[in-house]
Amino acid sequence: MSELNTQKKKSSIAKSDRDIHERWRLLKDSIARYGVILGGLSVIIAVVLIFFYLLYVVFPLFLPASANSISQYDVPEPASGKTVLLDMEEQNKVAARFTDKGQIIFFDVATGKTLLSQKVNIPAGIQITSFSQASPISEGTVVYGLSNGRAVIVKHQYKVTYVNNVRVITPSLFYPSGDQPLILDDTGAALEKIAVTAGDNATTIVAKTADTAQSPGKIRLTHFEKESSLFAEETALKRSDAFLDMPSAGVEALFIDRNKTSLYLVGSDGRLSVFDISDKTNPVLKQHQNVAESGQKITRVAFLNGDLSLLIGESNGLVSQWSMVRDKLNRSALQKIRSFKVSDKAVVAIQSEQRRKGFVTIDADGVMGIYSSTAERELVKKSVGDSFPVAAALSPRANALLVQLENGKINVWNVKNEYPEVSLKSLWQQVWYESYPKPDYIWQSSSASSDFEPKYSLTPLVFGTLKAAFYSMLVAMPLALMGAIYTAYFMAPRMRQYVKPTIELMGALPTVILGFLAGLWLAPFVEENMAGLFLLILIVPCAVMIFAFLWQFLPKPIHEKIPDGWDAAFLIPVILFTGWLAFQISAPLEMLLFHGSMRDWMKTELNIGYDQRNALIVGIAMGFAVIPTMFSIAEDAIFSVPKHLTVGSLALGATTWQTMTKVVLLTASPGIFSAVMIGLGRAVGETMIVLMATGNTPVMDMSIFQGLRTLAANIAVEMPESEVDSTHYRVLFLAALVLFTFTFVFNTLAEVIRQRLREKYSSL
Repeated sequence: MSELNTQKKKSSIAKSDRDIHERWRLLKDSIARYGVILGGLSVIIAVVLIFFYLLYVVFPLFLPASANSISQYDVPEPASGKTVLLDMEEQNKVAARFTDKGQIIFFDVATGKTLLSQKVNIPAGIQITSFSQASPISEGTVVYGLSNGRAVIVKHQYKVTYVNNVRVITPSLFYPSGDQPLILDDTGAALEKIAVTAGDNATTIVAKTADTAQSPGKIRLTHFEKESSLFAEETALKRSDAFLDMPSAGVEALFIDRNKTSLYLVGSDGRLSVFDISDKTNPVLKQHQNVAESGQKITRVAFLNGDLSLLIGESNGLVSQWSMVRDKLNRSALQKIRSFKVSDKAVVAIQSEQRRKGFVTIDADGVMGIYSSTAERELVKKSVGDSFPVAAALSPRANALLVQLENGKINVWNVKNEYPEVSLKSLWQQVWYESYPKPDYIWQSSSASSDFEPKYSLTPLVFGTLKAAFYSMLVAMPLALMGAIYTAYFMAPRMRQYVKPTIELMGALPTVILGFLAGLWLAPFVEENMAGLFLLILIVPCAVMIFAFLWQFLPKPIHEKIPDGWDAAFLIPVILFTGWLAFQISAPLEMLLFHGSMRDWMKTELNIGYDQRNALIVGIAMGFAVIPTMFSIAEDAIFSVPKHLTVGSLALGATTWQTMTKVVLLTASPGIFSAVMIGLGRAVGETMIVLMATGNTPVMDMSIFQGLRTLAANIAVEMPESEVDSTHYRVLFLAALVLFTFTFVFNTLAEVIRQRLREKYSSL
C-alpha cells in the first residue's frame, strides 16, 4: 500500500513538473512571439516616422508664396517734388524717399512718420536733370546729374544702436566723393542721363550730355581712382575720360555693372548696345542687339542680382532676361535666356531682389507680380491699388514691399516668399543658368559670392547614384552569384567550410577603409596601370578556360588523388600568375600600342577624358563591398535546395549542369533575386566609398572614366555646412526623401517579385 502511495506521489510530482515545464515553455513562446511582433512593429513605426519627418522638413518648399497689404498712408512730408526712388533698410523699419528736387525724406515704414529730411548739396540756381541708383543697390549709393555738367554722389546709410535694449535705427547721408559736385563736362552741358558704380577706391560715371550750341550731345565715361603713396598717407585722385563712339540721340537709359567692365545703353528704338569698359580710356563696342519685340517699346530696365543679366520690360507686358553667354569660341554675346508674360499692360516698375535671383514687376494697372528667374515661376500676382504706380521698393530681405501711387498714397506689403528657387523644373529639368552656354542639369549649391545663383538640380545626383550602383553591380553580380553557385553546388563541403566564412568576413570591413584604399591607393594605381587592368580582364578568363580545358587531360592516377570539389584550389595560383603577368606586360604594351600612355591616347584619339577618381574605381571598390552580402544570401539559397530534388534529377538521367540550371537555380531563384536586390540597395545607399573614391563631381556622363556624385554622398558632404531651414537644407532633405522613396519602392517591388517566384517554383 505504501509503495502504491509512493508511486502515486512520484507520478503526481512528475506530472506537476511537466505542467510547470509546459507552462514555462508556453510563457517563453509567448514572450518570444510578442517580442518578435513588438520588434517588427517598432521597425515599421521607425520607418514611417522617418518618412513623415523627411516629409515634414521638405513640405515647406512647396508652399505657395503670399503678399498682404498691412498699411497705407500719405506720402511723408515734405511731399513736394516727384519721387524718383524709394528705398528701404534691411530691418524694414526705415525707408527713404528721393525726389527730383534733391530732397531725401527718411520715414517710418509702419506709420509713414517723417524721421529725417535732408537736402542734397546742390549749388543755388542749378537744376537736377538726371538721377540714377548705383549698382549694387545694396550699397545705397545714388547719383544726381546737374544742369551745369556736374554730378553729386550721395550714399544713404543706417546706424543701428540699442538704447535700453531697444533697437534704434538712425539714418544719415554720406558723400563718398566729397560734398562738392564732380565736374564731368567742362562745357557745362546738362547731364540728361547718368549712371554710376561706386567703390571704396574707384568710381565710374557714364553720362549723356545735352545738345549745346557749341557741340551735339555726347556719351562720356569718367573714371576716378584713388592712388595711395607708398611713403605718405595722402591719397591722390586719378581721373580718366573717354567718349563713346556712338551718337547719343535716342539713348534712354545707361547701366554699368558692379565690376565696372560692361556698359549697357538702352535706346528708344528697342535696341541695346553693349560696351566693354575694362579699359576706361578706350571703351569698345561689343554688340548691338534688338531686345524688344517688333512694334513694342522698352518701358523699364533693371539688373538682376549680380549684374550678369538685364531684365527688360516692354509695353506689351513681357519681361525678358538677357545675359552674356559664351559660345564655343569663347566669345561672349548678349542672349535672351528666358521671358515672362507678366501682364497685357506696360511694365512700369521692376525691382530685383538683392540676395536672390528674383524680381517684382508692376504694370500700368497696378498689378504686382513676384517671380523667380531660376525656377521660372510666377509666385504672387495681386493688385497694389487703383491708382497708377509711381515708385516701388523691395526690402533687402525681399520680405516687404513699398508702393507709391499717383494718388499720393504709399502701400506697405508684407511678402512671404521663403523658397522661390525650388520648382519641379529647377529640380528635375534643364535650366539655363547665367553665364552658361545652354540649359543644363547642374548641382552647385554654394559659392563664395553673395550674388551666386544656386543650382539645385537633383537629376545629376540621381544619375550619379544609379551610375555608381550600375557599375558596382556589374562587378559584383557575376563574381558573387557565380561564386555562390560553385561554392554551394560544386565545391567540397570541407573546402566550403573555409571559403564561405572567409568571404562573409569581408563584409565586416568598414566601408571607410575601403573608400580610403580606393581613393589613395587603387585610383593612382589604376591610372598608372590602366592597360594592365584591361589586360587582366581579358587574360584571366582565358587562362581559366585554358586551365579547365587542360584539366581533363590530367593523367587519371593524378586526377583520382584529387578529391571532388577541390579542383578550384588549383585555380588560385593560375589566377595570381596571370594577374601578375598582365601588369608586368602592361608597360611594354602601352609603349607599343598607345605611345606610352593609354590615358593620353584615349584623350587625343578617342576624345575620352579620364578622371583619376571615377566610376571604374567606384565599381571595383563598391563591388568588393557588395560581394559578401550577395554571395552569402545567394549561397544559402542554393545550398538550401532540398537534396531529393537534385538526387531525383540525377536519377532521371540529367547531368550535373542540367540539374543545376533546370532545378537548383529555379528553386533557389527567390533567394538569388533577394541577394541581388539587397546588394543593389546596399550599392544605392552607400556613402563613404563613393564619397572618397569618385571625386564628387555632379556630372551627367555615362563614361566609366568620369566621376560622379550620389545622393547619399551629397547629403554627407553638404548637410554639415547648410543653414538650418534654408532652401539648401530642405533640398538636401528632399534628396534624402527621394533616396528613401526609391529604396522603399524598389524593395517593395522586389519583395512582390520574390513572392511570385516562390509561389511559381514551390511545387518543384
